[in-house]
Amino acid sequence: MIPLQAVPGGILLQLHIQPGASKTELAGRHGDALKIRVASPPSDGRANRELLRYLSTILGVPRASVTLVRGETGRRKIVSVGGITRQDAARRLGIEDAPE
Repeated sequence: MIPLQAVPGGILLQLHIQPGASKTELAGRHGDALKIRVASPPSDGRANRELLRYLSTILGVPRASVTLVRGETGRRKIVSVGGITRQDAARRLGIEDAPE
């Protein structure tokens, strides 16, 4: 899977998460995923909540449009984002929009 995939009504993001970082930020690619450093520890779901909040902010969509689909307890995650096109998400994330 490529890091950014169009689906009906939005996109899916393949992510590699590094919890406990000094600040929450995009950190480029990690294999077939987009790497994001998260400034919250992984305990009690705090890193997941921070990740979803960060993605909603950077993508300009309501927090309710961002859902963790897979990977609740691991570093590899798939996140669904509704209400945004693949092209707009690629631009906002600063990644090249290669064809699917």
